[in-house]
Order: sequence, then C-alpha cells, then structure tokens
Amino acid sequence: MADQLLSTAPDYHSLPENYIRPEDQRPVLAEVVSDAHIPAIDMGAPDRSHVVSQIGHACRSYGFFQVVNHGVPVELMLRLLVVAREFFHLPPTEKAKLYSDDPTKKVRLSTSSNIRKETIRNWRDYLRLHCYPLEEYVPEWPCDPSSFKEVVSAYCKEVRQLGLRLLEAISLSLGLEEDCLVKALGEQGQHMAINYYPRCPQPQLTYGLPAHTDPNALTILLPDPDVAGLQVLKDGRWIAVDPLAHAFVINIGDQLQALTNGKYKSVLHRAVVNPEKERISVASFLCPCNYAIISPPERLISEGSPAMYRSYTYEEYYKKFWSRNLDEEPCLELFQS
Repeated sequence: MADQLLSTAPDYHSLPENYIRPEDQRPVLAEVVSDAHIPAIDMGAPDRSHVVSQIGHACRSYGFFQVVNHGVPVELMLRLLVVAREFFHLPPTEKAKLYSDDPTKKVRLSTSSNIRKETIRNWRDYLRLHCYPLEEYVPEWPCDPSSFKEVVSAYCKEVRQLGLRLLEAISLSLGLEEDCLVKALGEQGQHMAINYYPRCPQPQLTYGLPAHTDPNALTILLPDPDVAGLQVLKDGRWIAVDPLAHAFVINIGDQLQALTNGKYKSVLHRAVVNPEKERISVASFLCPCNYAIISPPERLISEGSPAMYRSYTYEEYYKKFWSRNLDEEPCLELFQS
C-alpha cells in the first residue's frame, strides 16, 4: 500500500482522477483574500496583560493568530524543517516500513487524510507521531534520517511548553484562573503531523486538505517559510495566511470551543497546493487526556448563555472524528445540546 504515497510517485503532469474534486467543491483561488493580516502577537512583550488581551481578541475574532518571540529556538525550528524534508525524500523502501492506513496507530506514514473513508483524495502525505510521554513513543519513531529522533524530541519538548503557556494566557483572557483550562484538559496528549505537499500540476482542482476544524484543543503550526498554503475562513471569505519569519501559527481546536462555551472559535481552515514547489509544514496538537470531561466552567455558563454542547469525553469525540470524512460537517456539531 505504500505505493500510494505521493512522495514516492512520479512527477505527475496531470492530476489523477481520484484527486479531482467536483466543480462545486474546488478552491476558487482567485477569490482568496491575500492582503488580510492574521493577528501577530509578541509573546515576549513586557506587558503580559496586553498580550493576554491580544490573544483573547484573536481567539474571539479569528480563531487563529501568529506568535513571535515565543521562546522556541529558531535554529531548532529550522533543523526540524530540514529533517522533515529529508524524511520525505528517503527511498520508497524506507518509507514503506512506516506506512499504514490505520488511524489508531501511534506512529504511521500515510497519505491524503483518512484513506479508508475517502472517495476523493487530498494531495498530501504525512507522518503522524504521538509525542507525549516521549520515552514511550520515541523508540518507534523513524531511525532515518539519523538526526530525526534527536531533533524532533527536542522540538516536541519546546512546543509543549509553548502550548501550556498559551493555554494559561487563554484562561486569563476569559477571566478564569490561569490554570483552569490546563486542569480541565487533564494530562494532555501531544501529537504531531509532519505534512508533505508535493508540487501539484493542477492545484485548482484539488486540496492538500479540505476545509476542516481540528479535533484537539490547540494546534501549533510550523509553516514552510518559503511556500504559503494555509487559508482561514473569515466572514465567509477565505484568507491566505502569510507566515511571519520564525513565527508559529496558532489555532483554536474544537475542544477549546466547547470548553469556552463557543466564546472562542474553532474555525474552518484548509491547505491549498502549489504548481511549482513542494511544501512542508509541521502541526503539533495538544489534546485532552482521553477521559477528560469536556464541559465549560460554570463561570462561562449563565441563564442567557446555556451550555452549547453536551458533556462528553475526549475519547468519545476522537473516535467520532476518525469515523468520518474530513470534509463532512464539523464534528463538534454532533455534540450540540
């Protein structure tokens, strides 16, 4: 089955039929807003209350923002992108060792999104890794490239700490105790998707990933600094996210929308592909522990603002998410009160 990987396939001159979207589902690239600005927040600013206020505004208005001066070493970010690209350029026989279409596997190389469910594929390969606790999962990670385990382990530790700092700021922005959301999420899991989007001969006919929301709590994306592709839906229009130098793109996941009782939005976003260049991105996901009860704090519920979603466990939600196609209605809608 590893021969289905795009990264081992020939350089296509036209799009294979099973990647072509119906006309009414294709990206209308000419209508994408390219001059809008996703909020950029300086995490190193001395006035923390101002940083918290900016994060709250971004979570309410966009569901997305970028962070600079975030504390993750720039050299480590660049090394990760290098080792990620090296991985996808490995010989097919090496990549075949990790290939799987089983979404329950903790370490797997696959293609599209959920290939068992899809009739139309997405123009993407990805390496999915569970990352916490590291000592449990690192032994199963790829041994090639030789620096892979060292670089990715160091990166995972830094990104986890950034995520916890962001969750504390998000709690404060809601008028909650600093540790409220961290406690609500329990001993958080951490996953990573290293995404590879090859050069695409007809990008107007397909997606790298179609419009979706993320099932986790918080996503920290390391984008390709040279090739854009992420787009966010805002007020009915798609906005291109132009990454800042050495910045992370942050987005609110479904679990934070539920925990904040809809005050902060898990918004639709998608990945489009490029006709001239391949693109790499690395998404890190902070997730509730499986048995965390997802229910908003009492302070965020009132007579005029009752709970929007029924209480559920993250395990229940995650199973439901992977039982569906990515481009169906947002999974969170199935949990409305």
